[in-house]
Amino acid sequence: MLDKQLRYVKEDVLTPVARTVGEHFTPTQLTLIGGVIGIGAAVAGWQGMYVLGLGLWLVNRVFDGLDGAVARLFNKQSDIGAYIDIMVDATVYALVPIGLALAVNEQSVYIALTFMLGAFYVNMASWTYLSSLLEKRNRGASTSGEMTSVTMPDGLIEGTETIVFYTLFFLLPSFLTWLFVIMGIMIVITILQRMVWALDHLD
Repeated sequence: MLDKQLRYVKEDVLTPVARTVGEHFTPTQLTLIGGVIGIGAAVAGWQGMYVLGLGLWLVNRVFDGLDGAVARLFNKQSDIGAYIDIMVDATVYALVPIGLALAVNEQSVYIALTFMLGAFYVNMASWTYLSSLLEKRNRGASTSGEMTSVTMPDGLIEGTETIVFYTLFFLLPSFLTWLFVIMGIMIVITILQRMVWALDHLD
């Protein structure tokens, strides 16, 4: 919902750092480092080390933005880099709530987690296939001038909102059941939004 509005702000903040970091690391190396840090966040959450987990999660998000900034700044954008980035993100997005749920170890949390991750799975299929169809029709990110490798129709839950919810997971672990359910419902709404968009724009 807020990604497009905040994308240029993020770029302005990260570009000075990217100039320095890009001299020593490739975008894919930054993606993989960020992925390891993200897995560390999941492990910390599993062990109930919520402050450490939150810190690692936020650092992971910085790396997730930094790899793209370096790629654009040094003209190192590539299809394989974008592919690895999506795979790493999906892995971290799954492992962090799983780790936190294991720490709480309550049936209600597991049920809510199953609902949220199920919605995540359907949403991932929804936007990735829509993105491929738009690329096929020459209406993808490169054609529309977006800074991302792939485009997707707007939705209630995007990257910014995911960062907010995952941060709340670490800050309020006793409310994980409700947070998982609320995020899951918002993801379902996002899926419906994109289905409506597809019905309006695809034939």
